[in-house]
Amino acid sequence: MTTPSVLFVCVKNGGKSQMAAGLMRKAVGDSVEVHSAGTKPSGTVNALSAEALLEVGVDLSGEQPKPIDPIMLSRIDFVITLGSEAKVDPIDGPTFENWNTDEPSQRGIDGIERMRLVRDDIAARVEELASRLRGTDG
Repeated sequence: MTTPSVLFVCVKNGGKSQMAAGLMRKAVGDSVEVHSAGTKPSGTVNALSAEALLEVGVDLSGEQPKPIDPIMLSRIDFVITLGSEAKVDPIDGPTFENWNTDEPSQRGIDGIERMRLVRDDIAARVEELASRLRGTDG
């Protein structure tokens, strides 16, 4: 039996994809191989993203933004892009999905409150994906 794997991708790999990966690890533990990457990685994890995750028991302090590894991409089961800006050229093998996540800043909501709303949107999507992955995991 193989462990299902998922790669979360956003542009900078500093916020949404890091949040999704952290929330997925919390939801499924070691039962799913979880990665995150960026199409144009930034230098650091977004401090407000990290703070919003700490509120729900997810610690990103050891994480750094990283580019997509083509070798890893070829063996991943699910590639999830977050938002409308991150683009990954489809390849044979993985199932590709896009999560067009909530963007509270379009409604004038910024700062930690924005990150909490983004976190909660991603958390709900992660729970749904985790249920699907558990279903494929026997």
